Amino acid sequence: MLEEPPILQIRRHFPRPTAAQLAGFAGAQTGFLADCMDGRGAMDAALKPVDPARASFAGVAVTCLCGPGDNLAILAALTVLRPGDVIVAAADGFAGLAVTGDRVAGMARNQGGVAMVVDGMVRDTPGIRGVGLPLFARGVTPNSCAASGPGTVGEPIVAGGVAVAAGDIVVGDVDGIVVVPQARIDMVLARLAEIRVAEEAMDAKVAAGLGIPGRITALIEAGKVRFLD
Repeated sequence: MLEEPPILQIRRHFPRPTAAQLAGFAGAQTGFLADCMDGRGAMDAALKPVDPARASFAGVAVTCLCGPGDNLAILAALTVLRPGDVIVAAADGFAGLAVTGDRVAGMARNQGGVAMVVDGMVRDTPGIRGVGLPLFARGVTPNSCAASGPGTVGEPIVAGGVAVAAGDIVVGDVDGIVVVPQARIDMVLARLAEIRVAEEAMDAKVAAGLGIPGRITALIEAGKVRFLD
């Protein structure tokens, strides 16, 4: 290494989606959004909401990269957070120490944040539930972390196996978390409208008594199925 890296590197300004674009994701099911992106975009299934009763959100990613068991970058991300933002923290999936808890969640809420997503561990479950901010993590442990760095804010990261850039849209619900890259926002919104119509039509068919998917019926009628008994 040529020189000692700075303790913190913070990118304060990055392209953001418009308010209208973000509003288009309000209430969207994560499964529908993954369908819009050809069945991809969801983070690792191990990331779960600390409080399943408060799992739904849609917001703009403020990314941060933490070392294992270190939350200095998460604390620094609070300086960049705007109303409607989501802190997305890469913490190497480290399970030994919690990198955030109820007080940081409360500060994120006070800054206008709508959620936190941590690819690592958290603690203070009762307090987090009291804060009321959706918070996803790999798990919960009482062990506490350090805040010594180094870390980055606003730079590209990988969290839950998905590449995330500051300014991407992040949506969560009880099924998980989906990341919509900025370059795909308009495409996803257009496809989302189509998928909602198709899903409503299929729901109606099931409610009316549909028992066998049309795709299976078509294969049988086309002679593409061999029955073994």
